[in-house]
Amino acid sequence: MTLAAIAPGRLPGQLAGPGICVRTGPFVSRIQSRLPAVAAGLALLYPDYPLADPDGFTDFRVRLFSPNPLRRWWRPQVQFAMDGRIPFKPLPLSQAYPLLEWGLNWCITSHMHHYLLIHSAVVERNGLGVILPGEPGAGKSTLCAALVLRGWRLLSDEMAVIDLDRLELIPVVRPVSLKNASIEVIRRFAPEAVISPPALDTLKGTVAHLRVPRASIEGMDEPVRAGAIVFPRYRPDAVPAQAASETPGRTLLRIAQNTFNYSLLGERAFQALAAVVQGSRCHDLSYADLDEAIAWFDRLSGGAHA
Repeated sequence: MTLAAIAPGRLPGQLAGPGICVRTGPFVSRIQSRLPAVAAGLALLYPDYPLADPDGFTDFRVRLFSPNPLRRWWRPQVQFAMDGRIPFKPLPLSQAYPLLEWGLNWCITSHMHHYLLIHSAVVERNGLGVILPGEPGAGKSTLCAALVLRGWRLLSDEMAVIDLDRLELIPVVRPVSLKNASIEVIRRFAPEAVISPPALDTLKGTVAHLRVPRASIEGMDEPVRAGAIVFPRYRPDAVPAQAASETPGRTLLRIAQNTFNYSLLGERAFQALAAVVQGSRCHDLSYADLDEAIAWFDRLSGGAHA
């Protein structure tokens, strides 16, 4: 059963009561909220996601609510809680849906330490798993969205989740976060794409989320081995797209700096990350045009543009 099976008129009531249990890869989140924006965002972006047994185990029990009813009309706010714990200060109510996605990211990076967690997008095509670490402003999420809209399978746009024993990339498929200028870039790139209404004036600027193609959701039980690590960077002068090989040693140092729980896991993290890097082709990629960048990735995977 998917979320789309819940009639639109019933979804707000179910969220306000027992909540809904949504599965995103290995994690099940019970989501509860009386806020219309949360129901609207889930209906728009999660219709194809499977619902888990409401009486079964859940990894995270999250709730979004208005912390002070007296502020319903004057600067209304939204609060995020997990298992009764409130990890963030309240935000403006207009940011309710982005707060749900940010909160779910926090749940994983703060608690799922039986995995190695890297701040990175992850995509796959033709059996090639590609890790895309990126500094803020590098264009990682924009490129990830474009690849997914051109047939690559999304595993995550926020984090690489690596099984420490099998060294596989575990899919944690959720909507792709788009920020500021990238929202309009993706609208022009793929007019058919389903994108949530932008939330303005957040700590990250203007934020919207892209609905993931159904094929990526249907493949979220299929892990993949990493075969490439690519550090992307948008540069207006990079015409044509420019790629350069990176050494495994430098790649290891760079990617370790993007890891959420490297120091916590210690030697085990080093050994896992070193093995992933050693088994991957490592590149820097500068690009100005999304179609050129996608053609380069398709050649990397042995796809149609090779």
